[in-house]
Formats: sequence, C-alpha cells, structure tokens
Amino acid sequence: MEEREEWEDLDELEESRKSRLAIASLVCGICGLIPIPLVGFLLSVLAIVFGGVSLVQIRRNASLTGERMAIAGLVLGIVAIAIMVILIATGMIGPHFGGRFG
Repeated sequence: MEEREEWEDLDELEESRKSRLAIASLVCGICGLIPIPLVGFLLSVLAIVFGGVSLVQIRRNASLTGERMAIAGLVLGIVAIAIMVILIATGMIGPHFGGRFG
C-alpha cells in the first residue's frame, strides 16, 4: 500500500514543475544586492523582468509552480534598485566611486 502512495506522489511531482524563470528571478534578486553598482543594477533589472514573465507563465500554465519565488525575486529586484537610487541621491555612490564625470 505504501509503495502505491509513493508512486502517486511521484506522479504529482512530475505533473507540477518549478518555473526556471522564477528560480532565475530569485537568484538575480539575491545577487542584485551585491554592492557593485553596475552589476547589482543589471541583476536587479533581470530579476524584475524574469519575475514578471514567470508570473505570467505560471498563471497561464497550471503545471508550473514557483509563484512565491517569482514574487520574491521581483520584490528583491525592486528593493535593490530603490537602495541604489537612495545611495546615489544621498551622494554615497557617485563620482568618487566609479571615477570622475566630465
């Protein structure tokens, strides 16, 4: 009887799979918090794009999962960009960080 239940669990796992874009969004969102301005910014933008696209795919395809990961990546990307904007506005990141402008 237990063996049959295990097979049913495996069938359910095969039917639902994680969205790879949701995973990429989460990873980019976490890495977007790296304090290197250009790299962090690019990864944050990718996290937002991947998160948005994966949310649309997950809602259209019932066999895909990972909505929470996509949302987390989306939020982390937005937070990382907001932190960078605040740091630039306060002068903590500026010409002294990346060289002289002009």
